[in-house]
Amino acid sequence: MASLLNLFKSCRPFTPIGLPSRLRIQFPLRPGKLTQPRRSFTPHSSSKNNGDSTPSAKDLWLHNTMSRKKELFKPKVEGQVGMYVCGVTAYDLSHIGHARVYVTFDVLFRYLKHLGYQVSYVRNFTDVDDKIIARANELGEDPISLSRRFCEEFNRDMEQLQCLDPSVQPRVSDHIPQIIDLINQILDNGYAYEVDGDVYFSVDKSPTYGKLSGRKLEDNRAGERVAVDTRKRHPADFVLWKTAKEGEVSWESPWGRGRPGWHIECSAMSAAYLGYSFDIHGGGMDLVFPHHENEIAQSCAACDSSDISYWIHNGFVTVDSEKMSKSLGNFFTIRQVIDLYHPLALRLFLMGTHYRSPINYSDFLLESASERVFYIYQTLHDCESVLGEKDSTFDNGSVPSDTLTSISTFRSEFIASMSDDLLTPVTLAAMSEPLKTINDLIHTRKGKKQPRREESLKALEASVREVLTILGLMPTSYSEVLEQLKEKALKRAGLNEEDVLQRVKERTDARKNKEYERSDEIRKELANVGIALMDSPEGTAWRPAIPLALQEPSTTT
Repeated sequence: MASLLNLFKSCRPFTPIGLPSRLRIQFPLRPGKLTQPRRSFTPHSSSKNNGDSTPSAKDLWLHNTMSRKKELFKPKVEGQVGMYVCGVTAYDLSHIGHARVYVTFDVLFRYLKHLGYQVSYVRNFTDVDDKIIARANELGEDPISLSRRFCEEFNRDMEQLQCLDPSVQPRVSDHIPQIIDLINQILDNGYAYEVDGDVYFSVDKSPTYGKLSGRKLEDNRAGERVAVDTRKRHPADFVLWKTAKEGEVSWESPWGRGRPGWHIECSAMSAAYLGYSFDIHGGGMDLVFPHHENEIAQSCAACDSSDISYWIHNGFVTVDSEKMSKSLGNFFTIRQVIDLYHPLALRLFLMGTHYRSPINYSDFLLESASERVFYIYQTLHDCESVLGEKDSTFDNGSVPSDTLTSISTFRSEFIASMSDDLLTPVTLAAMSEPLKTINDLIHTRKGKKQPRREESLKALEASVREVLTILGLMPTSYSEVLEQLKEKALKRAGLNEEDVLQRVKERTDARKNKEYERSDEIRKELANVGIALMDSPEGTAWRPAIPLALQEPSTTT
């Protein structure tokens, strides 16, 4: 009984000051009944769930950084998932390394919902940090105001990339009472010490420290996002609370005015919304050490029943084999990229490599992604045009058996690849076959003669659309996104629509005059900048393509 009471004492609840009641976790746990804290805010759920919280009977395997292997996903509460993803430190526009993190977890979020789970997805904002303070001083702006401005900019970027809103997006500055309470718990349990108003976590008190990263305590270095401090008992001890420097944003605490350290914030906010024990904690692989390692140590120090089932981390976006980051100065912001490429092309580029593998940023790969999404949406737009305004409903019994077999194969490949640690490249590749079939039915002589062609087109388009929706790649309008993709291609080429049409006319005149060499020159000039010409009995049209200048080096190696 004594050990049980100690457990509940060590896991005493936060006081959710300032939080709307609908966002609060219902504490405390009742003695004698160890249960998962109830999540009282309304989670996202799949429309397919129809009130039944039991997910469909499809296995999902995820790579767990803690075990270093793929594991069958089993939530702590049947039919429900608690997921926390570390958000941005908001002091500047986000780069495409950030985009990769949040597209990765948006795909996971969407797929979990597709499987029928109710998902409570928490993604924080760090709005109190040394980098924010330094940038605010540089711009002569209040640090909290500056950070909130960039939080709003980040959300605009996520909307462009079609990332769904998390269930809640807590900010550090709104959770200072919870952070102070957590630090007090760690101090009370003997895992931290105070020096002149600073509070440090004592890593040598944590016997399992290093279990996530695999690092030994003697290998750890001080100075990761914090200054080296000779007052620390161990070089790897990390700060939980910092004494305020003159002019810095700060709050009152039992140790004097100050502000939180970096690592403590996520432990406090994840516990406030999901409890000490939940299903998934994620972020970029750069967070494995020290951030997530330190989160584990301090959460377990506050509550010895703290437990996260799956630690999931995505690989880097690299430039010349170096991680893209603001500190290295080798980054491209999301805004810079989507100024030239459609956001859905960027999303597909990020999904075209498995989330745990590095992606090397290159114009060629972005051009390839842009060309691919144009092909997907053009195919579906052509299908839509053929079907016209007719009733899109159909009876499966009227769909040819070979079409149904093709759709069944496609769906099986989709489920198999996504359930195998989110193999999005395989999923995207599987889409090729139904798209090819649609094109054959629309454009080839044999396809146009197929019996029940219209029924096949309807069924195939619906199956591709369903997968695009789950992957977050479904546009609001095929025709609209095609025009946007063409506008981006023209911008990259340094041309406008009138320029292209004028060159098409010059080429048509050259062909009429049998000046075939000149005709080929015009075609190649446009192809060099990513404008492909397509001749048909109706005339010449153009579409975006990978510029020849980018293709040729890759074909000669």
